[in-house]
Amino acid sequence: MNVTNIMADLERKHPGENEYLQAVREVLESIEQTYNEHPEFEKAKIVERMVEPDRIFTFRVTWVDDRGEIQTNLGYRIQFNSAIGPYKGGIRFHKAVNPSMLKFLGFEQTFKNSLTTLPMGGAKGGSDFDPVGKSDGEIMRFCQAFMWELWNNIGPDTDIPAGDVGVGGREIGYMYGMYKKLAREYNTGVLTGKGMTWGGSLIRPEATGFGALYFVEHMLSRAGRSIEGATVAISGFGNVAWGAATKATELGAKVIAISGPDGVIYNPNGMTKEKIAFMLQLRASNRNIVAPFAERFPDTTFIPGKKAWSIKCDIALPCAFQNELNGEDAKELLAAGTWCVAEVSNMGCTPESIAEFQAAGILFAPGKAVNAGGVATSGLEMTQNAMHICWSAAEVDEKLHYIMRSIHEQCVKYGTQPDGYVNYVKGANIAGFMKVAQAMLEQGVV
Repeated sequence: MNVTNIMADLERKHPGENEYLQAVREVLESIEQTYNEHPEFEKAKIVERMVEPDRIFTFRVTWVDDRGEIQTNLGYRIQFNSAIGPYKGGIRFHKAVNPSMLKFLGFEQTFKNSLTTLPMGGAKGGSDFDPVGKSDGEIMRFCQAFMWELWNNIGPDTDIPAGDVGVGGREIGYMYGMYKKLAREYNTGVLTGKGMTWGGSLIRPEATGFGALYFVEHMLSRAGRSIEGATVAISGFGNVAWGAATKATELGAKVIAISGPDGVIYNPNGMTKEKIAFMLQLRASNRNIVAPFAERFPDTTFIPGKKAWSIKCDIALPCAFQNELNGEDAKELLAAGTWCVAEVSNMGCTPESIAEFQAAGILFAPGKAVNAGGVATSGLEMTQNAMHICWSAAEVDEKLHYIMRSIHEQCVKYGTQPDGYVNYVKGANIAGFMKVAQAMLEQGVV
């Protein structure tokens, strides 16, 4: 495999799709040596086939707002790879959604799902619909219109969407209700992240954040460190950030920063139950601002226009959006003494920031490993749906612990360098790739 030639070909075929090209390049550079040790992969053109999605659905979503005016958005579902199982991946509602973003997310999802040890392929979907400022009725009508266009291409053994940015339990509920009406199927397995009264799994809302902190615990333990007493800065204030803040606080860390598009909240005394609960209220408000946190809690300070990385911390956890932590942010964190960064968002760090962290020798791990607990627990939700049972929270949490430990072990196996430093990016990419590549090889040219 020649990474330069493959990337040049992709750039020619997909000009301007920067997120997608960035994600592919990171994986190919990580796996190049391992790939070239397997001539059978090269003969079967595994990489050339793997970097292109199986299929892309693009559709118009037309709905009526509260004023009675007709609105039109674009919807997408990218079924990227099904070598190890049915397509699995979230749906994102955000004004910046485009094919490049969803292709990068679907590509990443393929390897993330492989790491979980569960039989799930990779997919992603969404729309450029902006939930900010929309009423509950508008969100319901949009979700129903979106599912009207998508329903015939998904199913419990075909493609199982979940939530993502802009899509939480409310949106999943509206989409599931419409799917059930259209498909005349009453199984609960077609979407994950469902409510507990209709097929949801305990721990699922918390799973991405919880799993990330379990992974971080394993990283720190191997490095001879502890999370107890560490200061943590978290970007975002939605479901993922909420789960991470909850578990970090439970484990004895002090979460001293959360952030939004409008700025950062400095929280020197750490989180309380009331503060953590208020994060969900902020998300549900559809205003996409974090400033009200400081109005509610007088021991905190809102700093407009600043990122979470402007707050001195031991551990930084990007939990919001791709490429949210850049090279300058990385230098600021390193200068302040940060010694661990773990992506809880997908591709939360730019290549420049990752290079800074790795050159400094600090602990760094990528989203496809760190945040895999979310989709892993979605897989556990699918299992419960198929078996028509409901596990206790303790049972789900035990399985989540096992999965995150297994992912960490795979990263260490493939990412440990001769000097003992663990390159978690390389480890995660190789571990995820090898399982998918072997499955593709054994299934022939399809």
